[in-house]
Amino acid sequence: MSGLWTVIIGVGVIAGLLAVTTGMIWVERRLLAGFQDRIGPNRVGPLGLLQPIADVVKLLMKEDWIPPFADRFLYVLAPAIIVATVLLAFAVVPFTSRITVSDANVGLLFFLAMSSLGVYSIVLAGWSSDSKYSLVGGMRGAAQIISYEIPMALSLVGVVLMSGSFRLGDIVNAQSRVWFLRSPAAGFCGVF
Repeated sequence: MSGLWTVIIGVGVIAGLLAVTTGMIWVERRLLAGFQDRIGPNRVGPLGLLQPIADVVKLLMKEDWIPPFADRFLYVLAPAIIVATVLLAFAVVPFTSRITVSDANVGLLFFLAMSSLGVYSIVLAGWSSDSKYSLVGGMRGAAQIISYEIPMALSLVGVVLMSGSFRLGDIVNAQSRVWFLRSPAAGFCGVF
């Protein structure tokens, strides 16, 4: 029964992430329209709320064109890798004390590893298109991502030391009384 419950929670988490993404796309388009002094999405549904769904339908109806000299398998695989790694990274995030897909002991390391694996899709996308410009762009994107991952991982060392665990549930529970915030007057402990 616990395996079925994990699958149900996993599907619910994916559906929730996709719903939040859809909502954030709508909010972004409305804000950008306001910044540019125009109306924004207002044709599909009330206040344009169904615009992201119309965009998905339009995207699925488009012709799938692959460059003639590209490696077809890798060209299609590259976007799938980044989607899979992003969704897998959310598998260890505890949404509530009872709603979590996986409660791994090394959840923080798994999250970092999944976010790092997205680099492969960028390099594969550039390489598989058989264009030197795409390859250079993919390598540049990979270098940028790798350059910020090291400081990000080092910034989490203090959180791990203060909570005493790599489990994301333990990190959240360690902040039940006081959040891990850094204040200039806090000194070494990092809590104010």
